[in-house]
Amino acid sequence: MEGDSVTLHTGVQTNQQEKIIWYYNDIRIAQISGDHSKICTDVQCNEDTERFRDRLKLDHQTGSLTIINTRIPYFAVFKLEIISGDNTDSVLYGFFYTDYFAGYEKI
Repeated sequence: MEGDSVTLHTGVQTNQQEKIIWYYNDIRIAQISGDHSKICTDVQCNEDTERFRDRLKLDHQTGSLTIINTRIPYFAVFKLEIISGDNTDSVLYGFFYTDYFAGYEKI
């Protein structure tokens, strides 16, 4: 329902070697480094991003992203990058939200 929250899970625990970055339409909307020297969401990550103002929460232990106060109807693709050393893993999430259904799926 409108106003609910949904969490996109990373499936990892951050450590000092990992960096987790979330993108929406190729715009960085959240980031956390393993040593927590860089943590940001939305406007803190990119001054031109106001779409999610005050509606993003980043879990500091897992890097999972929670979108609060969702709006309907809504479809979006989010990209997750997990960088560990020289390796970068990317995952795309399709996020669907209507009056009757909310959820996400890896695509």
